Amino acid sequence: MYSADRGTITLNCVRGVEIRVRRGVRDGSDSQVRCETLHTRVPQVVQGLVKWFRAVKRDLPWREVEPRTGKRNPYFSLVSELMLQQTQVSRVLEKFGPFVARFPTVRDLAAASEDDVLSAWTGLGYYRRARLLHAAARTIVERHDGVVPSTVEELMALPGLGRYTAGAIASIAFEQQAPLVDTNVSRVLLRVGGVALASDDKRATAWVWEQAEELAREAHARGVVGPCNEALMELGALVCTSEQPKCLMCPLRDICRAREQGKQHEIPLPKQQAARKPIAHTVVVLSVGDGILMERRASDKASGLWAGLWQALTVESLQPLSESKVREALGIAKNVKLAQREEFVFQTTHRDVTFRVFVGNARQTDVATSVTNIRSVVSREELASLGMSSPMRRILIDTSPRDTTQRANSTRAKVGQHKVTNTKKKTTKARARGT
Repeated sequence: MYSADRGTITLNCVRGVEIRVRRGVRDGSDSQVRCETLHTRVPQVVQGLVKWFRAVKRDLPWREVEPRTGKRNPYFSLVSELMLQQTQVSRVLEKFGPFVARFPTVRDLAAASEDDVLSAWTGLGYYRRARLLHAAARTIVERHDGVVPSTVEELMALPGLGRYTAGAIASIAFEQQAPLVDTNVSRVLLRVGGVALASDDKRATAWVWEQAEELAREAHARGVVGPCNEALMELGALVCTSEQPKCLMCPLRDICRAREQGKQHEIPLPKQQAARKPIAHTVVVLSVGDGILMERRASDKASGLWAGLWQALTVESLQPLSESKVREALGIAKNVKLAQREEFVFQTTHRDVTFRVFVGNARQTDVATSVTNIRSVVSREELASLGMSSPMRRILIDTSPRDTTQRANSTRAKVGQHKVTNTKKKTTKARARGT
C-alpha cells in the first residue's frame, strides 16, 4: 500500500486503483495514470523471464559458479555490484578480473591499503564506491569472520550497501527471497504495467518495489529468485532499453501494457535533468629530479570531485587560471619556467571539467608547502600504484619523457572509454559514464 498527499494529488497504487494527477505535474496537464499491479500476471512474468534468461544470459565473470559449492562466489557478487553502480558493464568487464586477481578474497581486500584499492579502481570513477567496498570488506572480516553475510538486513548494515545492492547479493548469491530495483528493472516493470510516470517519481518507485516484491516471492517459491532478478536487469539492459526497445525480442511482449498501447517509447516519462556544472582544474606537472611532485586531495566531502586521490599540483576554480595566477595560488617560485600544454574537457556524469596543464622542472623547495593536501615527490615507476583519476593519469602519461608514439598508445590504453575533448578543436563532446 502506498499513499501520498501533495495538495490535490491523491494516490493509491494497490490492486489497480487509478492515480489522479491534477494540473501542476511535469507535463502541466490534467491526466490519469493507471497503476495496475502485476498481481494476476506474476507467475507468467516469472516463467517468461527465467526461460528467456537461461537461453540468452551473458557470460560474465561474476556469474561463474564455484565447483566446490555449486553456487556463486558472494564476494565476487559484492565486488561486481559495487562496480556496476552507475557504470556500464563493458567498463566493469575491463576492471573486474584484474581487481579480484589483486584482491582474491574479502580478507585480501580488507588487508590492502586504501592507495592499493584506489589504484586498482582507477578508470571506474565514483571513487567513493571503492572506499565503501574497502570498508565493507573490513566490516565483514571484523563482524562476520570474513564471510559475506547472506541476509538483506545484515548486508544493508555494511558500508555502501543499500536496499538494491543488498537485495541483489542476497537473492543472486544466497537465493534469499529479496526484491531488487535498479534503473533497468524500473523501466521494465513500468512498461509492463503501463504506468506513465518517470522512474524517479516517488510514486513510481513505491509501485515498482511493490511489484518486485511480488515477483521475488513467486520466484523464490519456484526456486528461481536469483535467475528471475538477474533476468529483470538483463532484459532492461539488452532488450527493454530506454531509447530503442526491441519489443519483438522481449519474453514479456504479450503481456506488456505499454506495447499494447503503443507507448513503449513514452514510458517511463523523462526524468528532470539536473544542470551540468562546469569547473576547471589548472594542473602543474613539476618534475623534481627523477620524480613528479604529487599531492593527495583531502578525503572529506569539501574536497569535491576525486577527493582522496593523488594528483599533480592542481587548483580547482570556475575558470582555468593563467600562468601567473596558478603560480601564485600554488606558491611556485618565479624562477621556475612553466610551459602550457593544450587544454581538454573531461566529462563526468554531472560535470564538464576543463583541464589546463602546465609543465616545468623545479626543486621541491621552489614550491610552498600546502596546508590542505599532502605533497610528496613520487618516481614515475611508483605512479602506477597510486589511486588517481583517469584524466590525471592521462596527463601524467602525456607529460612523461617517453617518445610520442608510446605516449599515445599508453594514453589510449589507460583512458579507455573515458571521453575527452580538445578545447582548441571543434570536436563533439561525449559523456563518460561513471567517472
